[in-house]
Amino acid sequence: MSANLIYFDNAATTPIDKEVAEVIFESMQTIYGNPSSSHGAGRKAKSLVEKVRKQIAKYLNVSSSEIIFTAGGSEADNLILRNAVVNLGVKTIISSKIEHHAVLNTAKELEKEFGINLLYVNVDENGDVDLKHLEQLLSENENVLVTLMYINNELGNILPAKKISDLCKANDALFHSDTVQAIGHYELDLQETPIDFIVASAHKFHGPKGVGFAYFKKGFGVKPMLIGGEQEKGARAGTENVHSIIGMGKALEVAYNHLEEEQKYVLDLKKYFIQNLKQNFDNISFNGNSENLEKSSYITVSVRFPIEDPMFLFSLDLKGVAVSGGSACQSGSNKGSHVLNTILPKSEQKKTSVRFSFSKYNTKEEIDKVLEILKGIVK
Repeated sequence: MSANLIYFDNAATTPIDKEVAEVIFESMQTIYGNPSSSHGAGRKAKSLVEKVRKQIAKYLNVSSSEIIFTAGGSEADNLILRNAVVNLGVKTIISSKIEHHAVLNTAKELEKEFGINLLYVNVDENGDVDLKHLEQLLSENENVLVTLMYINNELGNILPAKKISDLCKANDALFHSDTVQAIGHYELDLQETPIDFIVASAHKFHGPKGVGFAYFKKGFGVKPMLIGGEQEKGARAGTENVHSIIGMGKALEVAYNHLEEEQKYVLDLKKYFIQNLKQNFDNISFNGNSENLEKSSYITVSVRFPIEDPMFLFSLDLKGVAVSGGSACQSGSNKGSHVLNTILPKSEQKKTSVRFSFSKYNTKEEIDKVLEILKGIVK
């Protein structure tokens, strides 16, 4: 990162870990075989790919045969949702209106293409799922897939995944959760919390971009979206991205080896930031549960300032601060944030919302600098 850049947009992507970059560079120099080749160089590449697959499976407490490598979370979401409809007989998809577009837009496309029933569970003013409404929808429909994200990418809200898993099981429904914001940040035991399908993207936990994985619970066959080869047990054609897969494995290893330490450190940054925001700014609000340390991701703070400033993010960028926005003006879209437009009253939607998201590389000194910059902009 640039020495002058204060990077508070880690929910969008994270800086690559130095150890990860070194492992990738070394593998690019020494691992050049095609994993599908039968000679020694190919077998060596294949062995390393399978080693990472087993490593991921161990972290999740599943079988390595249930892990499929993809180009990232969006592809994995597409692969799962499309398989649910085409291969597993799903006639109804239940989602929410605050999901990531990788899920929302895919579900809408499947509705057009196959005429499935697409339903949305209610969410409250904090973006929390209405469990009673979900139970009602489940009881009224058959051949259902529920798709709700584990941690909301804009708000940081944490899903009550175990309760939803139990509801799905009781109603013979499948459960898919986009876990992109959770993998590498939280432990997830898929035996304790039985989710049928999850996804991950390496660049969310200090790994390389363009690589991720999908988890398909054993017993669910996978028909590929990409045709042309028998790679990934026939689930995804195309030569595996060996170097990035190795990098993803290293990134997960680093994350899990320092999980508690990193959680504690970054949560302390979040507490410090929230405390100082409250002390320095009047009439600010926090979107979703991002102020709640128990019910939101430890990396995310989504704050709404009592002003309408279409140049807010641009002003921060000019000062060397990288963040994401939430209102129409900041998102570069006339429609604005679909998440905030769903949960906020119209009077609040035009106000300037900013998502700050932290990582192990951030410091309280950076927060202090950003607070001073914010004071100048908000005035």
